[in-house]
Amino acid sequence: MTATLKDSYGRPVTNLRISLTSRCNLSCIYCHAEGEKNPDAEMSTQEIIDIMNVAAKFGIRSIKFTGGEPLIRPDILEIIRFVPKGIESSITTNGILLADMAADLKHAGLRRVNVSLDSLNPETYKRITGSDRVNEVLAGIDAALKVGLTPVKLNMVVLHGINDQEVDDFLAFVRGNHNLVLQLIELMHFNNCEYHGDLNGVECNLAARSKQILTRRMHHRKKYCLDGAEVEVVRPLHNTEFCAFCNRLRVTSDGKLKPCLLRTDNHVTIRGKKGADLEALFCEAVARREPFFK
Repeated sequence: MTATLKDSYGRPVTNLRISLTSRCNLSCIYCHAEGEKNPDAEMSTQEIIDIMNVAAKFGIRSIKFTGGEPLIRPDILEIIRFVPKGIESSITTNGILLADMAADLKHAGLRRVNVSLDSLNPETYKRITGSDRVNEVLAGIDAALKVGLTPVKLNMVVLHGINDQEVDDFLAFVRGNHNLVLQLIELMHFNNCEYHGDLNGVECNLAARSKQILTRRMHHRKKYCLDGAEVEVVRPLHNTEFCAFCNRLRVTSDGKLKPCLLRTDNHVTIRGKKGADLEALFCEAVARREPFFK
């Protein structure tokens, strides 16, 4: 393995986030699909394996699989089995298919899961996602805990006027289980989104109630520990620390390497590339990285 690559700002790249599909079995009201709208152009299994192998050569230590909904892909277990040795793999899922797949995912080598869950209330969950399958998500969380896909991180996007009164309900849900971590995510405020809610008040309240506040290395994100519950606040926009400590490259489901989630003008296309050509493009993507907020 070669030395870990660093961009011109001195930020090491140790994490790869791979979108496996833009398809999803939910229709969340805030979803923007990270700009991906071409499900017919998904990378093949081999293309994904090739980029993972190149990433391993350049010191990537963790890979997160995302979507869309990554568990939709019929080759998901094969992909996980081919994660190079020494790289920790995780997945972000809406959890609907997780109960039936948790044991197989663990056996294939998956380390842990993030589960997107924006409401514990069935009516609110349906309003947000268009689905009444919240009980299947909860069953998936239980299954992940049972087989050891831990810690299970619950991703709650806080939506103004819809679920912002449920923060304490989620704290109660994770309280007392050290294998459950709540992540409160601030919705990106794009196109004057009516659901955007500022988390300043929420974070101040958490800080006042916490017995301990930790700072994670990744993005200098705060972790609040209160009454047996662990909660992190994710605020990527207008956050210079988020950018200063970013360690990720992103791969879109149609085969583009993105140095920055918030930009669409500096990606590197890797479709059909192998070997030295693919390695050169990986280095080029790292060279194009710069903090969006400086």
